[in-house]
Amino acid sequence: MLVSAAALVLASGAFTAYTWLTFRAAMVEQLSVQARIIAFNSASALLFNDPVSAQKTLGALGASPSIVDAAIYDNGGGVFARYWRGRKSLIKAFPQISKSQTEAHWYTHGELSLARRIEPQGKPLGVVLIRCELGELTTRLEGYAAITAAVLAACLGAAVLISAGVHRSVSVPVIRLAETARLVSRDKNYSLRAAATGSRDELDFLIQSFNGMLEEIQQRDASLQKAHDELERRVEERTGLLHAANKELEAFSYSVSHDLRAPLRHISGFSKILAEENRDQLNADGRHYLARIEEGARNMGRLVDDLLSMGRISRQEVVRRPADLNLLWQEAWERLQPEFEGRKIEWRIGALPAAECDPGLIKLVFTNLLSNAVKYTRRRECAVIEAGQITVDGEDVIFVRDNGAGFDQKYAHKLFGVFQRLHREEDFEGAGVGLATVQRIIHKHGGRIWAEGKVECGAAFFFTLVPRKPSRPKPANSVSS
Repeated sequence: MLVSAAALVLASGAFTAYTWLTFRAAMVEQLSVQARIIAFNSASALLFNDPVSAQKTLGALGASPSIVDAAIYDNGGGVFARYWRGRKSLIKAFPQISKSQTEAHWYTHGELSLARRIEPQGKPLGVVLIRCELGELTTRLEGYAAITAAVLAACLGAAVLISAGVHRSVSVPVIRLAETARLVSRDKNYSLRAAATGSRDELDFLIQSFNGMLEEIQQRDASLQKAHDELERRVEERTGLLHAANKELEAFSYSVSHDLRAPLRHISGFSKILAEENRDQLNADGRHYLARIEEGARNMGRLVDDLLSMGRISRQEVVRRPADLNLLWQEAWERLQPEFEGRKIEWRIGALPAAECDPGLIKLVFTNLLSNAVKYTRRRECAVIEAGQITVDGEDVIFVRDNGAGFDQKYAHKLFGVFQRLHREEDFEGAGVGLATVQRIIHKHGGRIWAEGKVECGAAFFFTLVPRKPSRPKPANSVSS
């Protein structure tokens, strides 16, 4: 309605302005024609000084009802003849026309005045002045205004009717559709439907398509809910099986702890008795075999302890709390001090950060890595063991490095497997469980661990304690500090 009204008003204003301008131009042209006729007809009267004849010539203007008065002036500026309608009008002074002009007009107080020189054959004799009212223009503009108002009222009435129809057939369904979409988005209730118009037009097709989309989403949602319920049921079943497996594992651990330790203690005990009481009856080979039996029993005992420890760690929940990694490293170092007492080791320990972790488990990580470094640098006259923190691709990484026996990098993936060893037992003792335990602890914290090494050039272990952000790229295999 606003657009229609604005368009009508602008069109009416433009039409009125055009009418006003053209009417004024037509009035000027009409007066100019009359002034030329009077100038031509009154030239002889001025030449022979015949005011009566000039008066008759002006009397012909009575045929035009808009002319108020007229006058003929001689060269001296005096009134030679005049005409007026109704009461006697005041004849204005001699009009001043520049020498370069033959005719001039001007508007004053709702009137149009036009003056023209009387110059037959280029000889100036006088001036004719005609003055007319512009009432006809006002009347015409008032009529146009009335017509414009009537057309505007009719058009606005039609716009109201059309708008009401559009509101019922378009706006109301669109508003209802928008309200339905808002409720669906807010409440996630896909069972709602928008009311169809039944008009079989584009809007009705849009509403039907929207309802079809809601129905499809509702079906998918129902399918997802069904799958979710089925998944929860399976998770509950698997959780029950996992609990049962854990109980079996605990029973197995108990059995290992009690059923295997007793025979091992018997083997170790009887071996000691045999070595002490019958040493003189045994030859060198017998004593060697007896020592091998005792060493095997001790290794088997350590292996049982390592397996039980790894099983406990696998079942243990991580309890994170703020911890100073420097203190955890110091405690692990003090615990292992008897293993390297008397050896020449250069310690290069950098500042370690505070971290949210399980202190007991991380201390076990430091203990295993430090024990490995001490063990595999045993053949070095001067061992070097380093520990500290570096940054790799914006990620904080803790490392433990040594200059020991090292390993072949192509076998690095085997380091963290249970019972996986890259060195002969005759060279370095161990069961191959320590690094597997370290890996499980790091993974339980959400971090990563990897190793780098070179035969007889040492080894380095790197690990993180927090999950890596997905946006960061995977770190390179080689890390330097």
